[in-house]
Amino acid sequence: MANGDKPLAGKPEGWAAGIIYGLANRHRRACGVPGSLNAEFDQFFGVSMDTVRNRAAKVVRAMTV
Repeated sequence: MANGDKPLAGKPEGWAAGIIYGLANRHRRACGVPGSLNAEFDQFFGVSMDTVRNRAAKVVRAMTV
C-alpha cells in the first residue's frame, strides 16, 4: 500500500511496467527498456506507453523522497 492506507490506483500491470521502465531509465535520459521496443513492451504488459511513463515518473519520484 502506498501512502499508508491508500491502495495504488490502476492496473498492477501498469505499475509493474512503470517500475521496470523507471529503473531502466533512472540515471539517464528515458529511451526505453534495453533489448525491447516500446511497442513490444507495452503489448507485453497490456498497457499504453503513456501509462508506463506516468507510472515510471511516480516510481522515480517515490524513490527520491
